[in-house]
Amino acid sequence: MVVTKWVLSMLLGLIQPALTTASASSRVHTGPLPSLSSPLGPVVNLGYAAFAGNDTSPEGEVHTSVTFYGGIPFAQPPVGDLRFRAPKRLDETIRDPARVRISDARNWGAPCIQQTAQVGIGSEDCLTLNVWKPSNASEASRLPVLVYFHGGGYFADLPHRIQSPFGFPFYHWVAQNQGFIAVSVTYRLNLLGFLGGAAVAADGDMNAGFHDQRAALEWVQRNIHRFGGDPDEVTIAGESAGGGSVLAQMMAYGGSKPIHFKRGIVQSGAFGLFPTTEQAETTFKNVASIVGCTGSNAKIMKCLRNASVGALASAINKGSYPPLIEGPGGFLPGLPTHLLHSGKFKKVDFMGGHTTDDVRVLIAAAPEAFQSEEDIRRILFPHLTAGLLDKAFKLYPPPGTPGSPYANEYERGAQMFQDSTLGCFDILAARKLASRGEDDVFSFRWNSPHMVWWERKPYQGSMHTSDLYYLFHGQSDQALLSYVKLRPNLLSKSIRYCAATQCPRFFQGIKRE
Repeated sequence: MVVTKWVLSMLLGLIQPALTTASASSRVHTGPLPSLSSPLGPVVNLGYAAFAGNDTSPEGEVHTSVTFYGGIPFAQPPVGDLRFRAPKRLDETIRDPARVRISDARNWGAPCIQQTAQVGIGSEDCLTLNVWKPSNASEASRLPVLVYFHGGGYFADLPHRIQSPFGFPFYHWVAQNQGFIAVSVTYRLNLLGFLGGAAVAADGDMNAGFHDQRAALEWVQRNIHRFGGDPDEVTIAGESAGGGSVLAQMMAYGGSKPIHFKRGIVQSGAFGLFPTTEQAETTFKNVASIVGCTGSNAKIMKCLRNASVGALASAINKGSYPPLIEGPGGFLPGLPTHLLHSGKFKKVDFMGGHTTDDVRVLIAAAPEAFQSEEDIRRILFPHLTAGLLDKAFKLYPPPGTPGSPYANEYERGAQMFQDSTLGCFDILAARKLASRGEDDVFSFRWNSPHMVWWERKPYQGSMHTSDLYYLFHGQSDQALLSYVKLRPNLLSKSIRYCAATQCPRFFQGIKRE
């Protein structure tokens, strides 16, 4: 079904159905802690640490209805011997909560190292999260919690925006709803987050970025009640690589281990082609060669852990580091499609969707470059075998033939590319959850274009990230007006509608799978 102006309503509606029935969690220490104060701003006391937040809006208004706490560490810095390993838990022992040190949390933490790696941008000490809460929320509030994973292809290479929680502020969401708490998470990217190979498996952890996300969710379980949140009512959400991360957390360990969330929201969930074991080994050897590490696998791992970020930068910029299939016992023990088909994932309330023309912005060639089927093969699928593509083309009838929905070869190729990357994982997950008896399963399609980019390249239609333009108040490198100025009534009315009706349960624009 087509959904344009109600997606934010749906997101908030899905995380809020238990607003009036939230229950206390038995998994966290809930005893009262002393109230602390600071001239910096409102203080939340976690017992092992305390943080002073910021109650000033992005527009500079003070004493608003939202308090922001930024750059809160959720794990030990993944540096030195912890590089290429799953994150290690902080010491959260509560000793003297009345005299705990108050840290300044009025701003964002450092983003993780980006790709392209540049001097002065990003840090390895980046495992932090950010919290937006209604200013009047207390531990007794037990509000639902939304945890958001940013996108960026698991590597980030967008010149106009560092891929971190910076680009995804939730101030206006919480300000206009007041019925939930938002959390955004920073996780390791590219080489530092997704280096693979036998050496890493033997002396480290592959998919470290996914482990970071899981560690953040565990921190939320232990601590979010101090902000007024309910650890039993956690929804995770994300777009693109963030949506793929939601799916990865659902499929973690093939569903054999407990998860730390109740609901998942996937926007254009991205899982591309996974490297084979041989490709992962080749990538590892290339990294070792670029950094100048030689010897046995153990010696190479020690060398890579001792290397400076500057020494790693060249390897980061010269390689590709997507998530990895680890095999039995690993975080991703098999291909996501196989895990979904075989039911090896956790059953959760779910909403997933994508934009109508999601993948078109990722196609570098203009429509005029697609004059034949051979152009589709050459431009979009150069690494796939002719036999496999022959089978695929039979499912997408050529333009001009009976029953073909495509006006030209560009539209045909774009649909094939979309179905193989961004357009199917949310549908498959929804269908599999519904087949396992999950009642709250919803699918949507976003059909409104990015207002700025559509003016430049209208043939890209409702392209990848179009929904983010509306959800995050029009943030764009070329936007002239913020979302709040462009769409104030749409946003506030839709949020209030869903808060009152437990949308999307009764939202007529959503198709229940």
